[in-house]
Amino acid sequence: MTITDVRDDVDVTSNSPAIHIAGLSRVFGSRAKPVRALEGFSLDVAPGEFTCLVGASGCGKTTLLNIVAGLDHATSGSVEVGGRKVALMFQEGALFPWLTARGNVELALKLRGMKDRRARRARSDELLELVQLSDAAERRPHELSGGMRQRVSLARAFAQDAEILLMDEPFGALDAMTRDVLHDELERLWKATGVTILFVTHNVREAARLADRIVLLASRPGRVIAEFPVDVARPRRIESPEVGSLAGKITERLREEVRRHAR
Repeated sequence: MTITDVRDDVDVTSNSPAIHIAGLSRVFGSRAKPVRALEGFSLDVAPGEFTCLVGASGCGKTTLLNIVAGLDHATSGSVEVGGRKVALMFQEGALFPWLTARGNVELALKLRGMKDRRARRARSDELLELVQLSDAAERRPHELSGGMRQRVSLARAFAQDAEILLMDEPFGALDAMTRDVLHDELERLWKATGVTILFVTHNVREAARLADRIVLLASRPGRVIAEFPVDVARPRRIESPEVGSLAGKITERLREEVRRHAR
């Protein structure tokens, strides 16, 4: 089979998916001891859609994001993003410790090609205001709480002017209250920009709180085994009965998959 990595040379049309993944496989290790992280993974994500991936640990979710972001390569299959710009946000903020919050955002703008210093300053201040961090612009990462660092990371991701945002457990290390606040911030920015989001999480309630659609992955090797449209009206609360009911249904299906894999 022909090996194809992420393609960004496909024409974007109104009918084309923002992300098209077809028959994707990724094998690590040697031929004698191969580890199949992904096998036959196929998924389409529509422009502007908020899609969450859930699954047991080791099912290939992070590997998938790395391939879509161009940080890893597929063993076989293909990923197409139709010329759209892609940004990746990690669980840890991965901020440069010697730069201020503003400096971290400005660096993303500079790398994207914004040469005018005053324009970078104005745009970075605008983005920090969007994530409600204007008062912390001159602080360095060690002076910020975990939630504030993730807000800076979110502003930096949007500074890249990406049309696709890949998020790998971005709120997993935060306390419940901070996570809930950042859910609101992310949803507000998503609505304002129309960005396509592919969001990895172990928290099924978080997925039901945020997503248009939840995709459940099989245990290793990872592949799509079920999809759940989220028909709960927005705005949603993570503690709402509707979110809890859907999360319970998906959790039971996930338990079945974990039990199957353990046999």
